[in-house]
Amino acid sequence: MGSERYPIRQNGIYHNLPQFDPKIKDLTAIVTGANGISGFHTCRALLESPDRWEKIYAMSRRPPPDAMMALLTREQRRKIEHVSIDFLQNPKEVAEAMKNAGVERVDYVFFYSYLQPRPPPGSPAWSNDEELVEVNSALLRNFLSALPLCSLHPRRILLQTGAKNYGSIYGRSREPCIESDPQPSHLAPNFYYSQEALLFQYCKEHSETGWNIIMPSWIIGATTNAQMNAYYAFSVYAAVAAKRSLPLVFPGDWTTWQGLVFHSSARLTGYLSEWAVLEDKCANQRFNSTDTGAVTWDRWFERFAEWFGITAGVQPPSGNLENPVVVTGLPGEKSPIGYGPPVENKSSFTFQQWALDPENRKAWNELMAESDGLLTHDPFEDGSETFVFGDAALPVWGRHLSSNKARRLGWTGFVDTVEGVFEMYWEMGGDGRKGMGMVSAMKVKEARPLV
Repeated sequence: MGSERYPIRQNGIYHNLPQFDPKIKDLTAIVTGANGISGFHTCRALLESPDRWEKIYAMSRRPPPDAMMALLTREQRRKIEHVSIDFLQNPKEVAEAMKNAGVERVDYVFFYSYLQPRPPPGSPAWSNDEELVEVNSALLRNFLSALPLCSLHPRRILLQTGAKNYGSIYGRSREPCIESDPQPSHLAPNFYYSQEALLFQYCKEHSETGWNIIMPSWIIGATTNAQMNAYYAFSVYAAVAAKRSLPLVFPGDWTTWQGLVFHSSARLTGYLSEWAVLEDKCANQRFNSTDTGAVTWDRWFERFAEWFGITAGVQPPSGNLENPVVVTGLPGEKSPIGYGPPVENKSSFTFQQWALDPENRKAWNELMAESDGLLTHDPFEDGSETFVFGDAALPVWGRHLSSNKARRLGWTGFVDTVEGVFEMYWEMGGDGRKGMGMVSAMKVKEARPLV
């Protein structure tokens, strides 16, 4: 099945994508969490090869919204069949739902189902770690237990976890993060580890099934759900600054301003995931997923100002921050790396605090009123959900994932992250047409790539 025997292909802003033997055809996939960023954009990646993928069972409690499905062609939509399933139900109920939907065969499973219980008010993202372990382990456990109950025997099950595998949200980790790094299990409970254990046990008991684990960083992709979409918060911040004729103020310090950060466009991760499951040599392997080109906040804020028409310009860090909000990682032996001083992130304000300013919400409401019904989503209705991940995305420690392993095995895919974020905003409403209604209309029609 090796893709190295075939020429690479290009698809818009996505470059150097693998191709496979045309004899690989009529495959069936289950994609769980198909209404989320990763699940939906993996569906998009698979559907670009209509002969290879005959049917995709998109499994989630609710179907992907019409505004997201509108990004697919009519032919692509015909290949998707939504199966309404709640994986918090017991395995027998999950199996019954799959049987009732007529799921009789599956070649590959892409598991993206994820629940993010809301952390306590004012708390950082993922601070409710034990609750995250309990609910997300149950999702995968019930799904895996249901497969043999309805006689489904996939060749490969791909589980997406993420960069939190390396524990860097808690402090200093080794960089770049590589797949062979030991998991820092001495830290707070991590549901990635419990999910991996469930998957490994399943594959041990069902030897016909192999596994893959894909670990992206901050995920980029158009969605109607603001939860977990960290870069959505920055589009709101920029649009409000433009409306209020204010400069785009960077809240962090100089270290953060110029720190390199890697991102993971969801569709590129979808291409990587397809490549991983179709390559025999990738069986039972884990891979980091990044766009491979790092970007600084310095360059991001320049682009945000350009895209949303901020005439007052960008205000970089201003020397010593007065009364900063300080986020400190764990020190010494408590840190992911197990030694060294704690890392620290200083900000003049948080985006959650910014969202509480009534003038900012007023400006957004004015943008909605002026949009003739094109801008419909109000991110200030639940600022904690929208902006908590904007705050989490700001620190630059632990954000360097190595792509060496995938590249050594032949992966060549690439997207310029600047173009990836622009595409996300464009598809979420930045094109100024009726659609998702999430993003204020942008002032430019295409991004300047980072070249």
